[in-house]
Amino acid sequence: MARIRKFVAYRRIERPYTKTSKFKKKSYIRITPNINVVRFDGGNLKKKFQYTISLSAKSDLQIRDNALESARQTSTKLLEANLGPTGFHIKIKVYPFHVLRENPLAAGAGADRFSTGMQRAFGKPIGNAARITKGQTVFEVSVDKANIDLAKKAIERASKKLPCSYSIQIAENKL
Repeated sequence: MARIRKFVAYRRIERPYTKTSKFKKKSYIRITPNINVVRFDGGNLKKKFQYTISLSAKSDLQIRDNALESARQTSTKLLEANLGPTGFHIKIKVYPFHVLRENPLAAGAGADRFSTGMQRAFGKPIGNAARITKGQTVFEVSVDKANIDLAKKAIERASKKLPCSYSIQIAENKL
């Protein structure tokens, strides 16, 4: 199986190019790839916790869906191991709507036989990404007062899996 392309090619936010054609069936992306995020909410969904620790982006960027899933898994694993499945609530606050496309160009000997160059270069869908603006919350973890340090550690681990740098805020919930 082919490796996924480095995300440096898709990190910047640019206006999404929309294909316009006089033929209606060619004017949209026909297939959207499956989203790799398994769960957007985790832990105890019913209990109201005292504190919420949130992870906010320091710049505008796009985050691929597999990076979001990886960050969710690492933070959830740490929280479940120490607090159990009901001692916290984790939420991914962004959704990967944006479809990433690639126009593969072949290089090397004989590549001109199976490469079209820039003819019909709209590209094929290869993945999904969430568009993040500066200051937008990406992750939230809700815990009780005794577990704030552990939740902060879990959020820091999640930030290591995501591109860009992030700030961590702690807020007290009114019960």
